[in-house]
Order: sequence, then C-alpha cells, then structure tokens
Amino acid sequence: MADRALAPRRAGAPGPGRIALYLALVLLALVFLLPVYVMLVNSLKPLDEIRDGDLLAWPIHWTIAPWLSAWSQAQIGVQPTGLKPYFVNSFLLVLPAVLLSTLIGAINGYILTQFRWRWAHLLFAAMLFSVFIPFQIVLIPMAKTLGMLGLAGTIRGLIFVNVVYGIGFTTLFFRNYYAAFPQELVRSARMDGAGFFSVFGRILLPNSAPIIVVTVIWQFTNIWNEFLFGASFSDFSSYPLTVALNNLVNSSTGVKEYNVHFAGAFIAAAPTLLVYLLSGKYFVRGLMAGSVKG
Repeated sequence: MADRALAPRRAGAPGPGRIALYLALVLLALVFLLPVYVMLVNSLKPLDEIRDGDLLAWPIHWTIAPWLSAWSQAQIGVQPTGLKPYFVNSFLLVLPAVLLSTLIGAINGYILTQFRWRWAHLLFAAMLFSVFIPFQIVLIPMAKTLGMLGLAGTIRGLIFVNVVYGIGFTTLFFRNYYAAFPQELVRSARMDGAGFFSVFGRILLPNSAPIIVVTVIWQFTNIWNEFLFGASFSDFSSYPLTVALNNLVNSSTGVKEYNVHFAGAFIAAAPTLLVYLLSGKYFVRGLMAGSVKG
C-alpha cells in the first residue's frame, strides 16, 4: 500500500494544484461572462417578464422585438431612429482613425529606431508622456483647435482627435518592436540603394504583422468604446454609438424599456467582442513578439 501511494502519478493526470487552478479560472471566466449573459438573456425577454422575474432567469417567451427596436425604432434624443445611424457613424470614425494612427505610429517608430539623431530619446519621452495625459486635460485646447480648423461637431473632427490622442500609444508599440528588429536587413537594403520609404514599405512593414495586429486591436477597442470625446466634440448628426447609447438609456418616454437597453448595450459591445474573439490570440502573440520590449 505504501509503495502504491508513493508511486508516480500517471502521465498526463493533473495534480491537485492544477485542478484548483482550472477551477479558479473557470470561476473567474463565469464572473466575467455574467454581464454578457445578463445582457443577452434579458434582451430576448418581453418587458413584463423582466419586471416580474429574475434577471438571471432563462426567457419564457422569446422575442427579438427589443433588438429591432434598439436598432431602428428606439428614441434617441428627439427622433426615434434607433442606433443604426450612429453605428454607421462609429465605423466612419473608427476605421480611418485606426488606419491613420497605426500608419503614423509605424513611421514614428521607424524614425526613432533607424535614425540616430540627437533629440530622438527626448522626443520619444515627450510622446510617451502623452500616453499618461488624462482625457479631461485636453478638452479645452482640443475644442479651440477644432474650432480654428472648422472641424467642430463633425466626424472628421472626431477622427482628428482620436488620431492625435492615439499617436503616443502607436508610437510606443512600433518603436519598441522596431528596436528589436534585425539591423542587418535595414543596412543591406540601404547599401542596395533603398531610400526612406523603400526600406519602410519593403522591409519593415511586411515584417510588422504581429505589432500591427496589436496596434489595430488596441486602437479599435479604445476608439470604439470612447465616450468623452464623442460627447464633447460631436453634434446630433455625428454622435458615435457610445453617445447614442447613453441618450437611449436616458431618454424619457414614460417607460424604461430595459430589454431595449440591454439589446442596445449588446449591439454597442458586439464589434469589440467580435474583434477579440477572432483575433485575441494574435494580440497575445504580437505582444510576445516584441511590442513590450525595449
């Protein structure tokens, strides 16, 4: 019996510590997924069922009417337009803002690592400092800048704001990635006569897929979920989805349609959830490939 107790555990069998770790991870996953479950389940219930029942209960009578109302019929401010036009606004904002901030960050990272000049570290430190500036501090100077440029209350103005605020992050990512890039490839290309943009477009960018994925996911998530800039620098026709969702929840129509609110919240969260489900593993791989080095 003693020999059997001391015998080595069968290969592949998890020990007590690993089992406890798995149970803790499952418990944490359930805690994090609980809000998604509550939103989804209650968005498929009639309003009376939400009032009379439990938020965690499974729907008795299934309905997609709250989703249809949140998408195209719900009251957003004065007009019952639903979230559809503001969903489009958010994509018109996010796609160019992510593209521009990623491209500028890549060029900045290229310059800061491949060209040795006197004030490079000081400039990088200043750009890195911008990462830690709170949103609230830039509201007044940004409002004046948008007014002078004639971009106040427009989607183009929101694109400008988010690109400017995101350059610090994207430069940090690309600068640290390019700092670990093999310099022999760059020197060989220059010896063969490649210029500034040739080295950047033919050598660095094609080998930057991991950090590009990291930057795109980071910027997409931040800009899509951003609320303060949208509330401060847009008007009714250029509201992003987060501002429209806030107006939907706070609109007074005599009845609080919680099922419509849950559906609207899920619609607003769906793009970022989808991005992480489809490319979350690439985000981790990109970080491990060098985005936090340097």
